[in-house]
Amino acid sequence: MAWASFPCQDLSLAGQGKGIDASRSGCYWPFLKIVRELTVQDRRLPIIALENVVGLLHANGGKDFQRVLGSLRDLGYCYGAMVVDAVHFVPQSRPRLFIVAALPELLGGAGLNASGPLNPWHPENLTNAVDRLPAEIADRWIWWHLPHPPRGVLNLDSIVMNEPESTDWHAPAETKKLLAMMTPLNRKKVEQASRLNRRMVGTIYKRTRPDASGVKRQRAEVRFDGVAGCLRTPAGGSSRQTIIVVEGRNVRTRLLDTREAARLMGVPETYKLPQNYNEAYHLLGDGLAVPAVAWVEKHVLRPLAVAASSAPIAHAEAVA
Repeated sequence: MAWASFPCQDLSLAGQGKGIDASRSGCYWPFLKIVRELTVQDRRLPIIALENVVGLLHANGGKDFQRVLGSLRDLGYCYGAMVVDAVHFVPQSRPRLFIVAALPELLGGAGLNASGPLNPWHPENLTNAVDRLPAEIADRWIWWHLPHPPRGVLNLDSIVMNEPESTDWHAPAETKKLLAMMTPLNRKKVEQASRLNRRMVGTIYKRTRPDASGVKRQRAEVRFDGVAGCLRTPAGGSSRQTIIVVEGRNVRTRLLDTREAARLMGVPETYKLPQNYNEAYHLLGDGLAVPAVAWVEKHVLRPLAVAASSAPIAHAEAVA
């Protein structure tokens, strides 16, 4: 099996949609070259897994997604995709697209092919992208079968520490500054949390938004739904996530602790993090949520691997 989590920058909104041929996300093509060379050498990979942001589905009007699938078809693979959001396992909103390709001879008795899209793994943006596939690419499509996600996911409140290890609580002036950066709608969320008279934990991201006159201003956007926003790397201008704790009229803020970030990624408590804050935050913000990958491994990759261990792999035809 080969796995490629190739760079996402040119496929995300932040990358301005430069697409799969741009300098960073274009790393997919050198990866594919290796897969092709192994095929030519009669060392075919039974399974290929690709992971990226959901933006791949609609980059360049959906053509990038079609090109990726077409390149896998040219090598003789069948393929399917699923959107797995980390929020099904940890209190973080982090949807990611997983494309799994397999040789046709692995699919016979594995029971992995669903009759159609399944909720929540095949959301509307994915089904729409599949509907747009040309017939010659759609004929190799598989709706991978995954069971419903587990219940009882931890709430954000349960992972936030009163005494952080890698950061400090803001001074009151800094908290006041953050509150002043909020729109009336976001300030109202804080006021509503205050009136509940119990500990309310939320997160804040700084974002640049146009005001009523069209002038771009930095805003602080808050959520109290028990889920953190998607972790990002601190590079490229992305803000680091801020924790806000409201207890009655007492409002405190600080940066997300690196151990809390690790918990949002499903990383074990025993995992040793870099001492430097930015290094640890970058490591986690650039990674994959462990339980999300484990779910794909357990319900798709492992059954395919078992099939590959016993199925004879056909010799490859000449590959252009």
